[in-house]
Amino acid sequence: MKLNRFAQFGAVAAVAALALAGCASNEAPAGSGGDSSSSTGTLSGNLVGGGASSQEVAVQTWTAGIQTANPELTVNYDAAGSGAGRESFQEGAFAFAGSDRAFKTDEIEAGPFGACAEGSDLVELPTYISPIAVVFNLDGVDSLNLDPATLAAIFAGNITTWNDPAIAALNSDVELPSTAITAVHRSDDSGTTENFTDYLFAAAPSVWTSEPDGVWPLSGGEAANGTSGVISAVQGGQGTIGYADASRAGELGTVAVKVGEEFVPYSPEAAAAVVDASPEAEGRAATDIAIEIDRTTTAAGAYPIVLVSYLIGCAEYEDEAAAANVKGFFSYAASEEGQDAVAAAAGSSPISDTLREQINTAIDAIK
Repeated sequence: MKLNRFAQFGAVAAVAALALAGCASNEAPAGSGGDSSSSTGTLSGNLVGGGASSQEVAVQTWTAGIQTANPELTVNYDAAGSGAGRESFQEGAFAFAGSDRAFKTDEIEAGPFGACAEGSDLVELPTYISPIAVVFNLDGVDSLNLDPATLAAIFAGNITTWNDPAIAALNSDVELPSTAITAVHRSDDSGTTENFTDYLFAAAPSVWTSEPDGVWPLSGGEAANGTSGVISAVQGGQGTIGYADASRAGELGTVAVKVGEEFVPYSPEAAAAVVDASPEAEGRAATDIAIEIDRTTTAAGAYPIVLVSYLIGCAEYEDEAAAANVKGFFSYAASEEGQDAVAAAAGSSPISDTLREQINTAIDAIK
């Protein structure tokens, strides 16, 4: 068993997922901590959302908490991927979406958004902050150091064996085999992919020339559906490498990426450091809080391959019950209690008090 100090994330997340899956739709495990929900006991009916698979464990954890406090409320979340979540939200099939990126401004302008009242602004809240782990399966190797150019060359298909001189030069103390590299990417439209390719494009532009996109831009490699699919493909092969939300890394080998002059492994603290150093996107509604991650930071201890996953809803709903339920669910997700519960379950980085205050102001606008 690997003793990587972050290996517990996947195991804890899996246990949380199994425990929650075993609960009835309007029940939660004892001690799930829903007592401080801002809407204790007042919510009822069905709240349907879906999207990012990266935050599936987070949504399950928030669901347990909010349903403990509101036993008449049922929350259903389809972890079909960020692209599917945004599309279904736009079509009005979901009252809220989870997405590993915010809507782009041209997408907002194009509209419409089926669940929202006409002319409503969007509410986009960065409630789940987590590193994207670069995971691999290579016998006898638990961790590797890679710089942006080498990592980009691996996923571009330019480096094809594990004992390539570029990898060996960064890992002089590791005995690397001549095993062929199989790079695994998402087959679905994924915010995780968009965040990962955004990092490659910003940090290694001479190697990775494809612009960031939720759809994998290159041929070759192995495609897998969703976060679970990528993890399964990496686990099931030898010489495989992929990228996934860090909560799912489990006992796979992981990469420390070069930032400035140091190699930084992923961690909640390292993810928080890069988010704190990144600006907010301009030209959006006050309820639309989108973060522009600084992928090329040289800040000490910052891990730049990070996703900020959003809960997305409407500032104004056509349906009064939907507005109340979304508002209550978002409030619990952003609360200190909700953030701490997800940090324990998924290894995410709790939002800062400053960001929480801004998020709560946006939630208050929901009607």
